Amino acid sequence: MLPWRTVGENLRLVMGPAQIAAGAELSLLETMGLLDYRDAYPKSLSLGMSRRVALARAFVVEPDLLLMDEPFVSIDERTARELRQLLLRTWRAKPTTVLFVTHDSREAVELAQRIIVLAGSPAHIALDRRIELSDTQRADQREIDAVRQQILPTSRNRF
Repeated sequence: MLPWRTVGENLRLVMGPAQIAAGAELSLLETMGLLDYRDAYPKSLSLGMSRRVALARAFVVEPDLLLMDEPFVSIDERTARELRQLLLRTWRAKPTTVLFVTHDSREAVELAQRIIVLAGSPAHIALDRRIELSDTQRADQREIDAVRQQILPTSRNRF
């Protein structure tokens, strides 16, 4: 985000005129739980709120492909869980292909339709597995842990 612009101004930078005229900014801010922060500057936001703004900006342009490289690293687990749920809700409302890089197997199982694990040097595909869980199962930590145990027989949390 540009530090000299508010959250709303940062969003409008990536919006087209038709989106701005249609009030997409307010709708998106409300969806992302950022409406109260529309006039806030980036320096006043927590890391979690900054990540929400980044998600909003990413989805507002309606990309064909969204690349996310460990977007929830360095934030507390409660906030990360909320952001993962927010990502899923936003993705369902505005479907797009998301390539999500993570070292957290729990996060991967919770979010993914397909997990590809790279290993070695040079890197090769060590695992390629479809994840077929319902929304209810994805919300159940026992279900997620069961899939993780199938993928990673040891108790490691990271790939």
